[in-house]
Amino acid sequence: MSDHLLFPGHLGAHHAFLSRNGGVSGGVYESLNCGPGSNDDPDLVSENRRIAASVIAGRRDTPLVSCYQIHSNIAVEVTSDWGDDRPKADAMVTRKPGIILGILTADCTPVLFADADAGVIGAAHAGWKGALAGVLENTITLMERLGGHRTSIHAAIGPTIAQASYEVSAEFEADFLDKNDAFSAFFTPGKDTLHRQFDLPGLVAHRLKEAGIGTIVNSGIDTYSSDAHFSYRQTTHRGEPDYGRQLSGIMLAG
Repeated sequence: MSDHLLFPGHLGAHHAFLSRNGGVSGGVYESLNCGPGSNDDPDLVSENRRIAASVIAGRRDTPLVSCYQIHSNIAVEVTSDWGDDRPKADAMVTRKPGIILGILTADCTPVLFADADAGVIGAAHAGWKGALAGVLENTITLMERLGGHRTSIHAAIGPTIAQASYEVSAEFEADFLDKNDAFSAFFTPGKDTLHRQFDLPGLVAHRLKEAGIGTIVNSGIDTYSSDAHFSYRQTTHRGEPDYGRQLSGIMLAG
């Protein structure tokens, strides 16, 4: 069973939120680890990325680009296949057909964007730092610069750690509320007065709505509790030495 997730009637472009299943890696990376930043065998990661390309585009040799993700608000335009020369950024936008924009996650929120009428797509890696810093808004702005229209952009939120699984400190909440009291909506009481439960996908959906895009769908899948997805927090709690990354990708046909 692949557990790969698609929203074909929503995004209107080739895409998939891939699970960890269907690849060739073993051990803690079992099996579709697409993260070159992991300590997995690079040849296995490359094969997994070819498998991912086949799922998304129907061809193993379809160019698949990803960023050197740094939890920033940086969005870049993709005009060609940059291979292993990955820019330090957390979002990509393109008008060029035939290149897969790939986001790597293991609890953070992958978001795929498409304005099918304008022929512009985007993909963003939104951890709490990036979401707070504006990575989603910068992705949308760059799509507009390439001819997209905000109200015509559709977004899909992929598998990410859910509030019930995301325990944070009271200090973490305080830092958020220092920026905006309205962020209290994304925190609920934790197991004691020192802890809270944080709603990352809720924050992402809120930022997307505030940006005024067309429509938003949410997978509702919790990576921490899912056996079909990699989870950094689960790996940490298990005391494992490393973790795999699942890939979420989108491509314009052509």
